[in-house]
Amino acid sequence: MSASPRVPYARFNEIAPAARQALLALGKAVDEAGLDKALTEIVKIRVSQINGCAFCLALHLDIARKLDVPARKLDLVAVWREAGIYSPREMAALAWAEALTTPSASTDLDRLYAQVRDVFSETEAIFLTVAIGTINQWNRIAGGLGFSPLVAKPAG
Repeated sequence: MSASPRVPYARFNEIAPAARQALLALGKAVDEAGLDKALTEIVKIRVSQINGCAFCLALHLDIARKLDVPARKLDLVAVWREAGIYSPREMAALAWAEALTTPSASTDLDRLYAQVRDVFSETEAIFLTVAIGTINQWNRIAGGLGFSPLVAKPAG
């Protein structure tokens, strides 16, 4: 990413307010479905790390801190498999998020989804998938347009 944004976030909001609102509505739907907000923020952080989106990473780290997600979990999310501090739900969600973010022909989505369903209800699994899809979309927009992480602030 260059030092200056290709399109500033504020300009994106001016030009594409309906797109921003649609993405925010997806996030709101996930929140209203009752998924644990701390868990979805950890997932958004990991996906943003994978996608190299500084804007979204800064934003979701700030939100996670406000939710009192333990600093250790935020520090070690990039190596969650080895960390030994994540719950079974968090590990299943992170594995699912990584698989959907970097799909490959060798990924056994059926096995991973079964692991998700072992610890999440069907409704939770659906909204977890929506959360993963939504943060991937935000990452593509924010990364592609080069939004500055210095202006990343929680909506609202």
